[in-house]
Parts: sequence; C-alpha cells; structure tokens
Amino acid sequence: MLKKFAVLALVALSVTASATAPGAAPGPDYLLPDLRQAPPGCAGGSTGELLQCTAWDVCPVIDPAAPNGRCVAPSVAKAVRLRFTSSEENIGDGPLLLYGRRDSTKQETMTVRQALRTGTDGSIPGSYPAAQRATGAFTYYEPALAHQHWHLMNFEHFALVSQQGKTVVTDRKNGFCLGDRFRVHDIGRLSHVPGATGPDAQLAETLRDNMCRHHEPTALDVLEGISVGAGDDYKYTVDFQWLDITNVPAGTYDLVNTVNADRTLLETNYRNNSSAIALSIAWPLGMPGRDSIAAAPVVTFLRSCPGQPRCT
Repeated sequence: MLKKFAVLALVALSVTASATAPGAAPGPDYLLPDLRQAPPGCAGGSTGELLQCTAWDVCPVIDPAAPNGRCVAPSVAKAVRLRFTSSEENIGDGPLLLYGRRDSTKQETMTVRQALRTGTDGSIPGSYPAAQRATGAFTYYEPALAHQHWHLMNFEHFALVSQQGKTVVTDRKNGFCLGDRFRVHDIGRLSHVPGATGPDAQLAETLRDNMCRHHEPTALDVLEGISVGAGDDYKYTVDFQWLDITNVPAGTYDLVNTVNADRTLLETNYRNNSSAIALSIAWPLGMPGRDSIAAAPVVTFLRSCPGQPRCT
C-alpha cells in the first residue's frame, strides 16, 4: 500500500483576497502548511545526513514493466532499478488538508479542494463544500493489489539528473495516499503542532489512520492530508518507488525528489519542495547488452542536499 510532506517557514500568509472564491488566496487569519521534501533514500524523519540515507537499493528484475518485482541475479534480469524511500513533511503553521469529491461513480476521478485552518478560532473545514480553495489536483482509485485506495495524483515526482542539468530518467509513480506516518525530527521547533485536544488533535488522529477509502472504489469522497509536525513516507519496496537505470551511462548524477511542483497546493514556502542526493553509477563489467546484464551497477551515494534541487 502506498503511503505516502530547507527553510523553516513559521509565519501565516497575510493577504487580503477572499478565500471563499475558487482558487483564491486565503485571508490574513488562515494558517498554511509548508511541505518539506526529504532527500531520497532517507527514511522518514531523517535529517538528511548521508549516513542515515540507507533506505535504498539496486534491484535487477526480470520484467521491466512490472510495478514491483523480486530482485534477481543480474544474469537473468532484463532491467535494473534504483529503488529508494521518499518522504514529505509538513513544517508549516496549519495542516495540509485536502478533500476529494465526485458527483457519481460515472466519474473516474474526484476534484480536490484544499481546506485551510483559521488562526482566529482554530476551526478546520470538515467537508469538501466547506473547503476554501479549489486546486488543480485530483484523485483516482488505484485497483492494483498493493493499493486499492484513492490516490492523490501528481503530488510528488522524482528524477535522475545529469551534471549538465539534463533529466535522464523520470518516475512512473501514479499517486499517493497521504496521512500522518511519522513525526518530524525537529518537531520541537515548530509552532501549531497538534496537542492532546482540540480540532487539530482530532484531525491528526484521523490522519494517523487514514487509508484513503481503502477497498472503496465506489466512494464519492475522500480525505488526504498531513498534520503539522508529521510526515508521509513511501518505502523503497513499494510499487513504482524506483527509477530504471538499465541504460544510464556511468557517471555522477542527482537523484531529485520534488513535491507540489505545480504549486497547486497553497503553502507558506515553496523553496524547500525539492531535495537531492548526489550519486555515482559504475558498471564493473560494462553497460548491459540488448539481451543480457553482465553485472549490476555499483551505486554510491556521495552527498545529501536537503531543500535543494541540485547536489552535484
């Protein structure tokens, strides 16, 4: 099952536009999330220190088209994948809270609205109609056995980028089910972390157990989100948590994770939405031929760059 938010921003956005109109910016009393992308390969809650970024591997597989697959010996493999854990954290002033809805089961996807917590009375919109802001996001029910729940689409993307800035490989990830999966390592520095009681605490309890309408393909609504001080991670053994490096030449690259790339979700800060790991790829027995892989590549993580889209 997929599960699956550096500059610390702890100020509410203050603008004068009405938050009731679709897509409008919030008023001055709304507290916004801030999504911090963790470096790829770092387990949930990691500070991004290189020695802690061990949640990854090199996995030769038989079927290049399979969303997942058992790692096999290179001699029988047809493709090689670099698998890695990804995670996003909310270090803002308010929860990331998204409501998806569709009018009938004839619609394959749900439109998504973002709900914003008020700073005056602490209230949190409890439904799609009450959510203040329209977004360009949508949800889709993924029927694969490892998922079978509603995914928020285009939330996160990862890529392998050359030293010249050219994107060499892109991901095939098809969506995420967002919830509170771990506490961020610097939670003591954050304001507005949910306490033991109140609307934020109730929301955090819901998000800790959020399964995004698991086994409910006929659902008409869904909740997705991450509380302040929490993060959502996807283990490297999960479907599509990989990049195909079969045809990537030896060299040094950036492995880059980016969250909310199109900025359809409102945040206090967009400068920490990407994180990178510099890595090297070496083929000890040469690049794979058309029909065989002589040996798996040797991949070495060189440097971690939290909050940066480039590292090499």
